[in-house]
Amino acid sequence: MLIKKSPDLRYSDVTPKSLYLNRRKFLAGVPAAFLAGSELLSPSRRAVAATTKLQTVKSSLTTTGEKINDKQDVTTYNNYYEFGTGKDEPSQLAPPRLKTSPWTVSIEGDCAKPRKISIEEILKVAPLEERVYRHRCVEAWSIVVPWIGYSLSTLLKQAEPTPKAKFVAFETLYDQKAMLSPLQAGIPLPYVEGLRMDEAMHPLTLLCVGMYGETLPSQDGAPVRLVIPWKYGFKSIKSIVKIKFVGSQPPATWNEYAGNEYGFYSNVNPHRSHPRWSQAKERRLGEFGRRDTLMFNGYGDQVASLYNGMDLMKYY
Repeated sequence: MLIKKSPDLRYSDVTPKSLYLNRRKFLAGVPAAFLAGSELLSPSRRAVAATTKLQTVKSSLTTTGEKINDKQDVTTYNNYYEFGTGKDEPSQLAPPRLKTSPWTVSIEGDCAKPRKISIEEILKVAPLEERVYRHRCVEAWSIVVPWIGYSLSTLLKQAEPTPKAKFVAFETLYDQKAMLSPLQAGIPLPYVEGLRMDEAMHPLTLLCVGMYGETLPSQDGAPVRLVIPWKYGFKSIKSIVKIKFVGSQPPATWNEYAGNEYGFYSNVNPHRSHPRWSQAKERRLGEFGRRDTLMFNGYGDQVASLYNGMDLMKYY
């Protein structure tokens, strides 16, 4: 399927200038052994991420009436800066480099039952559900994907957060031997994110372990990530290794890096323009035309009450 990028949005328009310029130095800055191992220079021989089939149940929270995007498009057009700043680079670099077994997630902070949980245990916490969600990128493109997982709240409740816990902080794996350096990636690493407690506990917030009936491909955040359908995509942190209950707003990578462009809340809001482009329209991956961006990405009926009384132009 042909993917056409918007003719009036250049790569430099949707990425901070420093990061855009940094991409030009990407190949020069990555060790030759890294490139050879990943077969980056041979697109026709890209590594294929190993995935396994998952048993799922139908979810009442699935989005209906939407055409699901082609799997090939979704797994080869990615944002995962630890494996490249170009959309096609993560699907080339991540599969041979990201080691997803063994994998442990540390749950800690203001909770009565901190623990370290393996990915095998995560898969058994609750029945795995397939949920079709819209996913909207801040760069004004969107996808519809059959994600697999269960509500994050199911896992968080097992840790018994204390009344001190007001936010939940998340951290991505950072392996210096397998991933780009912060200088090459153009952002601070490891990647971190955060949610307010009520956002983290909302049923729509998905602890995601798969897509399209299988475990997650490396470039899409294997083996475990978040999917928060009413927020811009960069909030849906990939390859999670730490979940921490905290009493104050935690740092979030893009908010820390460019706070005037990427707010902590990052709710999809067509009325709040990015400083360098409008968010009023979006382009669905694989389509040529544009469509109107929906407030809260169309999930307002479920989540708007979380923000009653808040100025969403200020708390963006």
